[in-house]
Amino acid sequence: MSYKPEGHTSVSPYLVVEGAQGTIDFLARVLDAKVLLLHPRGDGRLGHAEVRIDDSVLMLADPAEGWPVVASHVHVYVPDVDATWQRAMDAGATPVQVPERKGDEDKRGGFRDAGGTTWWVSTRQA
Repeated sequence: MSYKPEGHTSVSPYLVVEGAQGTIDFLARVLDAKVLLLHPRGDGRLGHAEVRIDDSVLMLADPAEGWPVVASHVHVYVPDVDATWQRAMDAGATPVQVPERKGDEDKRGGFRDAGGTTWWVSTRQA
């Protein structure tokens, strides 16, 4: 038996957000996230969830006593930064930065979802 679940990376961001199910729905639409695990609490909110985005696992939950919402930033490499950014806008995200290339090889843009997480998406360009 492995020390971690099969297919999990050693490091996984853990987001505590208001409306975790809404964040999961947003990530499915924008980043093609696949739900791996949902543990609802008795009040209908999520106590723990896991989604896969490409080769990475993201964990998230709704806030609870001792687990407050924390504003977070997450970076994701995507095949097409412009298309991903547009899907986020179509899904109701708040723009932070229109995709552009600055001083490195990445074209990068950012947006904030309804749960308050800022997502930075990039595509490496030659």
